[in-house]
Amino acid sequence: MDHQGEFRRAALELGIPDDEISRFRQHLRLSIGLSAGRGPVVGQLGGVPRLPVGMEWPSAGDTPLPLLLSVDCGALPGVDGFGLPEDGTLLFFVHQERDCGDSSGRYARVVYVPPGTETSVAEAPGSAHVREKSDVGAGLEAELPLWLQEGDEDWHEFWEDLDWEDMSPFQQRLAGFMERDLPHLAELRALAHELWPPRSGIAIGGYADDEVINSIAEQTLAGREKAGEIPAIPIAQWYARLEEEKHRMASEWISLAGEARAYEEYCTSFVIRHDDLAAARVDKALALTRFEVP
Repeated sequence: MDHQGEFRRAALELGIPDDEISRFRQHLRLSIGLSAGRGPVVGQLGGVPRLPVGMEWPSAGDTPLPLLLSVDCGALPGVDGFGLPEDGTLLFFVHQERDCGDSSGRYARVVYVPPGTETSVAEAPGSAHVREKSDVGAGLEAELPLWLQEGDEDWHEFWEDLDWEDMSPFQQRLAGFMERDLPHLAELRALAHELWPPRSGIAIGGYADDEVINSIAEQTLAGREKAGEIPAIPIAQWYARLEEEKHRMASEWISLAGEARAYEEYCTSFVIRHDDLAAARVDKALALTRFEVP
């Protein structure tokens, strides 16, 4: 289905100029929200996986990794430009307690099982924690980058609420873009969420987790400075450069799967480059687990 076309037609009916709709659509992404009782079953949270015959249960040394999520790619709704495999199964494993605060990546794993692979229900190792199984259905949800989202000061503070003189030149350019080129931003944002309302506990696709991208951008810039590719700059200017690098990386990376944040619970986000996902190199995915406290 042409979701971008559907959005354009609905926005035109509201009287919004076509060129403004096009500018907004460049930043609109659709994710696949997963939740219980949401239509036909497309996967499961927890439980035990079907692994290729002969494959051992994924582990980090002698620590088995619990199954977080299993999805049938062929049963998911299609999203233009996502690059998710059309068939086969994606399995997400993570030991959240161990992965939280660990940067090695050894406690999280994504496995792709191609269609036609002979599989069997795996037997969990004796020390493995098996989460309670819950079947999930799928629906599309609208996502926007942080700088285009509506602010919610109860849990975070957006740079767009800063005074103009406190913004970096890059922030000023984005703010100017919103004010000058998206005068109907509120209406466009409301329309996107009306067509594809967010209501899931876990989503596939959409924008990569900001904290993961922040970490990748920091490492990238530090490596480029060390190699002499870019000049070292004062710390006050570093964060402006970091924000611009994160903005650039948003076009290279995508969320592969991410749990919604919840207080006093672990939540994990998997991100991957577009080109790695298109080539089914899901072993290249990076994971970040957080534990949220009030």
